[in-house]
Amino acid sequence: MKNKTNERGFRLAVAGKGGVGKTTLVALLAELLTHSGYRVLAADEDPQMNLALSLGVPLEEAEKIVPLSRNKAYIEEKTGAKPGSGWGGLLRLNPDVSDVVQRFGLQLKPNLSLLAMGSVDQAATGCLCPENNLLKAVMRFIVLKPGEIILVDTQAGPEHFGRGVLKGFSLLLVVTEPTSTALHVAQKSMTLARQLAIPHLKLVVNKVRGEEDQNRVKAFIERSGIERPASYFLPYTADLLALEPTVGSILTQEGKFTEAIQELFCDIKMLISEKSASTCSSVDKIF
Repeated sequence: MKNKTNERGFRLAVAGKGGVGKTTLVALLAELLTHSGYRVLAADEDPQMNLALSLGVPLEEAEKIVPLSRNKAYIEEKTGAKPGSGWGGLLRLNPDVSDVVQRFGLQLKPNLSLLAMGSVDQAATGCLCPENNLLKAVMRFIVLKPGEIILVDTQAGPEHFGRGVLKGFSLLLVVTEPTSTALHVAQKSMTLARQLAIPHLKLVVNKVRGEEDQNRVKAFIERSGIERPASYFLPYTADLLALEPTVGSILTQEGKFTEAIQELFCDIKMLISEKSASTCSSVDKIF
């Protein structure tokens, strides 16, 4: 019997503190997944909306994108309530958003689309504000077919877990730097992800400059008392900084960073396809 996740596609999110390289990782994974034949919808939940630039959208075009969370007409059309109305009034809890990708998705490649989700900026609106209700509905609707993947660049920090947008996702990558502040945010994110029953969690440590950084991360995990996650260490590389904002070409270069990304991608690909480690060969991992 096939796994239910495979029957409906695969839902993958990337979370972490601002500035740790979350959006860069999403862009690289989008490139690798599409290169492997998957149909990918990259959803940008970060209010900075830098994912479009990282995926190669020209600046002048990226600046014209209006995220769903700020599309007042669409929110009211689908939920029956005006943005900012909070808890008051009638609100459709299951709005029909089957047209969202067709109306607002930006086609970047034949098998890669971008959807600017945006985030809920109001404080104390809880889970029943129209904007959040719409974003949750979009996450439920998208990716229902085999070979389709939604890849979400979440809002920086752990606060978005409280809105339940990622409920039902199969994999969460928590990105961090080997610093105490970033690691504490990562720890909170992993704790909240387990409360949402996300079955697979991976810790991705970016900008690692050597064994000392790796040992610092391992010591933090031991002290924190959290269940030890599968961990991946991405070395610091000036080459990646030189390529920003469009970072995909780093995958064509040889080096330790590319090798580390390919190792992570290999494990993600095995989760998606439910294959054993032996099926992810060196040929599969070369971009």
